[in-house]
Amino acid sequence: MKTHIAFLRGINVSGQKKILMSDLRQMLESVGLREVQTYIQSGNVVFQSALNPSECEQIIFQAIKDTYGWEVPVLVRTFEALSNILNNCPFEEGKREKSYYIILHSQPEKMDMLETQELSIPDEEFLITDECIYIHYAVGAGKAKFGTNWFEKKLNVKATARNYNTMVKLIALFKQ
Repeated sequence: MKTHIAFLRGINVSGQKKILMSDLRQMLESVGLREVQTYIQSGNVVFQSALNPSECEQIIFQAIKDTYGWEVPVLVRTFEALSNILNNCPFEEGKREKSYYIILHSQPEKMDMLETQELSIPDEEFLITDECIYIHYAVGAGKAKFGTNWFEKKLNVKATARNYNTMVKLIALFKQ
């Protein structure tokens, strides 16, 4: 069994696609995932499974669709992959703790990465890698021009974002 972290995109946002975390844990255990733990209401799940991340994504996606009738994007990473993403943040201390991690579902085309990386606006600094976009918003994410949806369109990949504190907490949940 490996530890995996699932990110569900777009649940419990402004009253849309509401899923209680206790119901989510129970549902995921009923489809074979083990030691399911959730963190905050925005769809962060740590669990054990012998399946690979892609298989876990499909199981979770289908369980939510079967139970609620919604298609919710699901992104799963192993504990090791998530740890590497967190540890490879290019920002210095101070910025790192205020940064966001836009985790990519698949690797973008190199040309799309290069073209997007060339763009810039004041107060938004980012670095695109094959699996994550590290971004620091000097004036806060709420006023950002370069958000998850923007990067999805530019890079033609699905993605979901989490802040530094959430990433750290998910790693800590594994270690408990």
